[in-house]
Amino acid sequence: MEHADVLESWLRLLCTHAAADLFLVAGFPPAIRVNGIVTPLEEPPLDGGAIEGAVMPALHAQALERYRTAGSADISLRRPDLGRFRINLHRERGRAAATIRLLPATPPLIGELGLPPQVELVTRLHHGLVLVGGATGCGKTTTVAALVNEINRREARHIITIEDPIEYEHPHQKSVVEQVEIGIDAPDFPTALRAALRQAPDVIVIGEMRDPETMKIALTAGETGHLVFSTLHTTDVTSTVARVADSFPLERQPTIRQDLSMALAAVMMQTLLPGTGGGRVPAAELLMIGYGARQHIRKNALQHLHQEITITKRNGSITLEESLAQLVRRGLIAADDARTRTVHAEELDGLLRMVGPSGS
Repeated sequence: MEHADVLESWLRLLCTHAAADLFLVAGFPPAIRVNGIVTPLEEPPLDGGAIEGAVMPALHAQALERYRTAGSADISLRRPDLGRFRINLHRERGRAAATIRLLPATPPLIGELGLPPQVELVTRLHHGLVLVGGATGCGKTTTVAALVNEINRREARHIITIEDPIEYEHPHQKSVVEQVEIGIDAPDFPTALRAALRQAPDVIVIGEMRDPETMKIALTAGETGHLVFSTLHTTDVTSTVARVADSFPLERQPTIRQDLSMALAAVMMQTLLPGTGGGRVPAAELLMIGYGARQHIRKNALQHLHQEITITKRNGSITLEESLAQLVRRGLIAADDARTRTVHAEELDGLLRMVGPSGS
């Protein structure tokens, strides 16, 4: 079978099984993820050379160079009869491996995600930096796409997304939407972001802040009247804020904290838990930044940010523990699963006691 036909057959496998992901690893059959569960298919074990031979021809030049030099590259791929896919080609144990994800045809509605309703409030902001943190695969990109979709549906604004690769395609609705793909439309995030600032955007989406240069430009954009969304691989609101300053040399961190305290508008963290009815259910933490949080960030007293979430509830903030307790109360997740994700166990236990016997 030709390499192109092999890749096509894998894409069809993913669609046939209505799976979220297809995992291709040498020495193991193709495996699919459905509702968070990974299951191998009844297929022969894969060969690393065959995986590489099938996927490499689909990479554009910059992705191919990244794979050869760094051992990992991402692309988006469109097949008219199947849809759009995100493909990550990487190496493990000296052999090629790949993960293929089927991308939804349209961006989700924020109300469809099952997040706390307070999350919608960040779409009402008109400037500032909004950070969405969480582990890999927790749905950060989907949440940001839903937030952008809400703005696009409701307001006449100019939105620019910068992604590597583009995952959700946003049609023009009330807003004008431009989508820049790294490796195809621009060489890197800093270059694309500088160019975007010259194009009179109202909203900028940075797929991921990977380097200090991108972070610094994002902070400046947030301070100068733009609404900026971006994601970070972090575990809670405090670590999300800390990650930005900690990415810079020690001598620059006080200045960065000052900039961050002025630029930040909201910080959100989300996680996925097993649902009692199957699938996965999101829980979230949201801090709407106010005067107190800005002071704590400036002074690097980030241990007080959790308290700020409680203080600013009337502005829309919600703790992870409150989100988890609400999900238990609604019967969507088990209390034991909630306890595995909490950062403040005593607070969660107190909220669960209020839920009553059915929630515990």
